[in-house]
Amino acid sequence: MSERIIDGKAFAAQLREAVGARVPAFVAATGRRPGLAVVLVGADPASEVYVRSKGKATIAAGMESFEHKLDSDIGQDSLIALIRQLNADGGVDGILVQLPLPKGYDEAAAVAAIDPAKDVDGLTAENVARLANNEDSLVPCTPWGCMLLLRDRIGDLSGLDAVVIGRSQLVGRPMAQLLVNANCTVTIAHSRTRNLEEIVRRADIVVAAVGRAEMVKGNWLKEGAVVIDVGINRLDPEPGQERGRLVGDVAFAEAGHVKAITPVPGGVGPMTIAVLLRNTLVAAHRRAGLSDPEGL
Repeated sequence: MSERIIDGKAFAAQLREAVGARVPAFVAATGRRPGLAVVLVGADPASEVYVRSKGKATIAAGMESFEHKLDSDIGQDSLIALIRQLNADGGVDGILVQLPLPKGYDEAAAVAAIDPAKDVDGLTAENVARLANNEDSLVPCTPWGCMLLLRDRIGDLSGLDAVVIGRSQLVGRPMAQLLVNANCTVTIAHSRTRNLEEIVRRADIVVAAVGRAEMVKGNWLKEGAVVIDVGINRLDPEPGQERGRLVGDVAFAEAGHVKAITPVPGGVGPMTIAVLLRNTLVAAHRRAGLSDPEGL
């Protein structure tokens, strides 16, 4: 059972350690530490927790953390002005605007305002295009984390059949592009896909990122498949519970026959912040005219 589980928490800890181990060389070469700026608009509790986690991880890796917490009524123009200020700040290598923004804000415009060289979330049009062209780019953190887990477990992905369930800009689409770039044969499935069960049954790799609790059943999965479950869903609490348990998009208990699977929690989730640190260090190297840090 333990051999079947992909321990994203342990892998993420190793990646954070590897990033931190490479920061001193950057400091020696440039005389400064890499810097990550996170912008939070409003007071969404979940976003506040996530931003705090990012800040702690950034500092633990030996980088500079710049947190900008703005009132929800600051307005679009002030948000864009801050982003432009961060673009011009030489000590900032990565900019992340915490999404979703409060109602009334134009998220696309906010993302578009970020300097692509500092776009550690990989969402600007330039980085999306470079990924599509299989060129060096800053890739969204969660998909890149999924790819690291897949390569660690499988090795060469060439020729494998892969299904990505979900087509979001943040996960599904870039995940599919990464798999195409790795020479997989890729199907993108979504809410209007016909015969989804049959499509999934053919897949060597299944990436579920649709946000529906345990939608993918065990009998959909081919024996020996590798399953990456990106979904995080909270079930209704059972009698005597204050909160329901967290589950993924895959019925984990029914997937005993697969080669490997990420659990929820403890699978993909921890990888996102670890890759954010990796992207920040990569962005810092490129902005300083240095080669990308090896092994990341």
